[in-house]
Amino acid sequence: MKGNYHTAEGQAALWNGRAGQAWIEAQETLDRMFKPFEERLVQAVAGRSAKSVLDVGCGTGGTTLAVARQTGAACLGVDISRPMIAVAQTRAEEEGTPAHFLAGDAQNHVFEPASFDMIISRFGVMFFDDPVAAFTSLRSGVVHGGALCCFAWRGAAENPFMTTAERAAAPFLSDMPVRKPDAPGQFAFADQARVRRILEDSGWREIDIQPVDISCVLYKSALHDYVTRLGPLGMVLQEADAPTRAKVIDAVRAAFDPYVQGEEVRFTAACWQMSAKAP
Repeated sequence: MKGNYHTAEGQAALWNGRAGQAWIEAQETLDRMFKPFEERLVQAVAGRSAKSVLDVGCGTGGTTLAVARQTGAACLGVDISRPMIAVAQTRAEEEGTPAHFLAGDAQNHVFEPASFDMIISRFGVMFFDDPVAAFTSLRSGVVHGGALCCFAWRGAAENPFMTTAERAAAPFLSDMPVRKPDAPGQFAFADQARVRRILEDSGWREIDIQPVDISCVLYKSALHDYVTRLGPLGMVLQEADAPTRAKVIDAVRAAFDPYVQGEEVRFTAACWQMSAKAP
C-alpha cells in the first residue's frame, strides 16, 4: 500500500481518496454498527442541555444528525474528507435536519472563540499528527466550562475483531501496513496515560477517561464488503492480483466465523470514553 498515512498530508490524501469513498459506500453498515456510540453521545449532549455542538471527525454525519434531530442543538460536523462531508450535507438537506458541515482539518482550523457548548466525537480524534495542537485548537472554540465527550479505541489486543482481517491476510500479502504505536490511526489513543497527557497539555481540565466495552452488531450479509473494503486490508486488496485476492478473501471470511451468530456478526468494541471541561 503506497503512501505515508502517519502525517496530516497523508491523512488528508487517505480520507479524500479511497478510504473516504469506502466509508461513504459503507455508510449504512457503519452507522448501524456504531449506533450504541451515537446513542451515548446523544445522551451526553442532552444531559448537559448543550445548545451548540461540534462533532469532530463526523464522517458522513450520522452522529451529528442524530444529535441535532434528538436534542435540538445547533450542530456543526467537521471532517477532513470533502466527499464524506458532501454526503453528510446531502443527508441533512434530504431529511430536513438543521445540522451543518465543514470540510476541514480540526487540528488547524480556527474556530470562532467560545462558539460551542460541547465537543463530541465518535472515533474521530485519533488521526491528528499533532494531537496537543488539535485539542488546544478545539478548546479555544468552547465556552468557559464547556464539555468534551469523545470515544476512541483502546489497544489492538483488546479489539481482536478489528484486526482479524489483517491477521488472516498477512500470510498472503507482503505489503500489509504496520500499525505504529501512537501514530495517527485507529489505535493511536490506546495508551490511557498518553491520552490524559494530551488533554492536560492542551489545557483541558476535569479529565476523565473510562474504559467501556460496547456490544456492536452488523449484518452477516454486509461482512464481505466490510472486511474487503475498509481498513488496512481494504486498501491493500485493491492492488492485489485476482488469485491472491481470492485466497485472502477465503481466509479472512473463515477467520470471522467465531463472531457470526445466525444472520448477525457480533463483537465487543473496547474503547475509552473521554470527557473533560474547558477552563
